[in-house]
Amino acid sequence: MTANGLSRRGVLRGAALVGVGVATDGLAGCAEDRPNRQVSAADLRPRRRGGTLRIGVTGGSPKDTLDPHFPPTYPDQARVSNLYEPLFVRDPSYAVQPVLAESLESSADGKTWTLRLRQGVEFHHGKTLDVDDVAFTLRRILDPATKANGAAALACVDAAGLRRVDARTLVIPLKEPYALFKDQLAQYYMGIVPVGFDVSRPVGTGPFRFGSFTPGQTSVFHRFDGYWRIDQPYVDDLVIVDFPDDQARVRALLDGQVDAIDNLPQTKIDMVKATGAHVLISETGAWTPFTMRVDAEPFRDVRVRQAMRLVVDREQMVSQALNGQGRIANDLYAPFDVAYAKDLPQRQQDLPQAMSLLKQAGRAGLQVELVTSSGIGAGAVESARLFAKQARGAGVDVRVREIDGGAFYGQNYLSWPFALDYWFTRGYLPQVFQGSLADSPYNECHWNEARFNALVNQARGEADATRRGELLHEAQKIEYDSGGYVVWGFKNQVDAYSAKVTGFVPDRNLPLSSFQFRTVSFT
Repeated sequence: MTANGLSRRGVLRGAALVGVGVATDGLAGCAEDRPNRQVSAADLRPRRRGGTLRIGVTGGSPKDTLDPHFPPTYPDQARVSNLYEPLFVRDPSYAVQPVLAESLESSADGKTWTLRLRQGVEFHHGKTLDVDDVAFTLRRILDPATKANGAAALACVDAAGLRRVDARTLVIPLKEPYALFKDQLAQYYMGIVPVGFDVSRPVGTGPFRFGSFTPGQTSVFHRFDGYWRIDQPYVDDLVIVDFPDDQARVRALLDGQVDAIDNLPQTKIDMVKATGAHVLISETGAWTPFTMRVDAEPFRDVRVRQAMRLVVDREQMVSQALNGQGRIANDLYAPFDVAYAKDLPQRQQDLPQAMSLLKQAGRAGLQVELVTSSGIGAGAVESARLFAKQARGAGVDVRVREIDGGAFYGQNYLSWPFALDYWFTRGYLPQVFQGSLADSPYNECHWNEARFNALVNQARGEADATRRGELLHEAQKIEYDSGGYVVWGFKNQVDAYSAKVTGFVPDRNLPLSSFQFRTVSFT
């Protein structure tokens, strides 16, 4: 679950399938808890090499970018996931796996980390990856001019103290301990670029190299024959097409104009299946929260924020707005984190209490505008409209304003007093650094609470997992009681693809198997 049209996602803004029986870097899963990890017969069909894979992706605008460290939209995220690669990545089960890194070891105090790179990796222009490129990338992310998604999370890195041991070994000193440092390096917006990188001539280590790019429309990429995974990618060319409109995106799939689409509207699942196309459903921790600016009226008053949380009928939201494709939430994010505060009482709709709180705050008969966009993804506008209906029961008049994705993530993004946005799955601390600190790139709620900040900073450096969990539980309790998010549910990621292609699997991260199109082929 990102100011200049940014996004994170899941920062437009933004990272994930269920556990593999291990706990890794603060997140966990269990084998019996992964029903959607089963591989279907469609995933086992014969593969063939060659062809042009065409992908329809939600949203996009003339502000689209190829910058790996600031991907604002779904199409941006799809592009950077194929042009570039990070040191580590979250696999479909959400465990951290090495990609460009071979290993990352911490000192006993958590302040010094030693990185060892994979051998024999090449950039698209022929240069061999070495630690100078990693150091350049870290410094680029930390450069305020880049406005990178990961800058807040990497603020603990002592950029001046980065030390090359040899071409594959880099010592990374931190200004303060960070027990989950590897997790931050496993985010999709941490792609490694070569020294001297120029976004106008994008070069990475990914499975596809740059071909052409028309912001807001179409981008073309070609198989990188020097890719370090010898057997991938399967297709010769990759075309990513922006589709701000849901209906146009679905029609493009059914008409054969594209081979796969992300964010299939939940109401279209049966219809798409009936055509012979495949629907890919992944249980994720993705969330589409209502965001209340805690520094703006009427949400400056915590009683108003509490009332808005009590307005929501969460079961109805999941059943109707998501067509059952999801599960209820409890005003907290990061459900797959081992520190997730699952013991806090499940918040239920309580209209009399909501009305009482609003009356106490002098806000009886409250009128507010709720801003959202279909460019946020399937179910967003439906969620906003349903919330408005539910709010009437507490005497609250919610006026929904639907705007296009380019406007939502334009110059007013992060300024809306009341909005509905989206985030992908992340662990708790990575999510906090993206959206819940004063210097977070996507602090939609303008949240800045002193005790919360102190707990997060203490937890970041705490090596003992039990103690770290206690600190994060207290931080979550503060957000649960007085935060600016209404986190009403976690939605399944629903995508669709043609019967002519194979290689997509359920994934807890980004849409369409985390946009890893290197694994996709024609049958």
